[in-house]
Amino acid sequence: MAGVATVQNGSLSKLQSLNGIFAIYKKQGPTSADVLNSLKKALLKEAGVANPNPRKRKKQPLKIGHGGTLDSNAAGVLVVGIGEGTKMLTTMLAGSKKYSAVGELGKATDTLDVTGSVVDEKSYGHITKETFEGKLKEFTGEIMQVPPLYSALKKDGKRMSVLLKQGQEVEAKPARPVTVYNLSLQDFSPPLFTIDVECGGGFYVRSLVDDLGKALSSCAHVKELTRTKQGQFTLEEHALREDRWTLTDITQALQPCPESTGHENNAKKAKSKDKPNPSKSMGDDGDQNKD
Repeated sequence: MAGVATVQNGSLSKLQSLNGIFAIYKKQGPTSADVLNSLKKALLKEAGVANPNPRKRKKQPLKIGHGGTLDSNAAGVLVVGIGEGTKMLTTMLAGSKKYSAVGELGKATDTLDVTGSVVDEKSYGHITKETFEGKLKEFTGEIMQVPPLYSALKKDGKRMSVLLKQGQEVEAKPARPVTVYNLSLQDFSPPLFTIDVECGGGFYVRSLVDDLGKALSSCAHVKELTRTKQGQFTLEEHALREDRWTLTDITQALQPCPESTGHENNAKKAKSKDKPNPSKSMGDDGDQNKD
């Protein structure tokens, strides 16, 4: 038994020594926070922590967080920071993001995706592949976009989506500038269509699809959404599936923090220990979450 305990303590020490970021695959259904908690539970269990409670924030043996919330209905790349990596998520995810989205013409929902209630129906028979592709050009480059009401954006410290589900009235956030680097039509089979999007931070694919529907004198919502790239991490090359959420696989996949980070943090610790560390907005689908 002593030997087992030594191995487990060694695993926990190795886990706690990790500092950097890596990517996992988020499946459709659970929230990003749920996925992060499942990851943390799996790692703590492997390290020998009895009955780990990943939702308990105080006195956690493992510091872990994710950058850029994905909607429950969305799948794809979710970037995770571990140890000092949680402080590097904003910096290391400054690059573009890529998405593949399946939309449906003729129906609009209150959430702008398939999880919501249908609030409008319009004809779409007049829309051709040519007119659709022509409209995509209007949504490429620097554009103004109104974020969805159902989102991770906050009002008075609470997520707007939560307030809406509680029956409270919420006003739309003002339009804000966002960047679309590339936007292309991959399939057009009315009422369904598939688009690929490469965008900067603060961008909502659900708003894009809703705006596209209106621009085409119809309406539309997102049926499926997959993030295929976030920063340097791609779905094909980097996102670890759930069966690879192990200490060995994560150690191999880990992108370490810059060497200076740890020394800088140690130097600043005395100055910052009494100050809260505010979470920083990650833009496109929500806020950075830390545990």
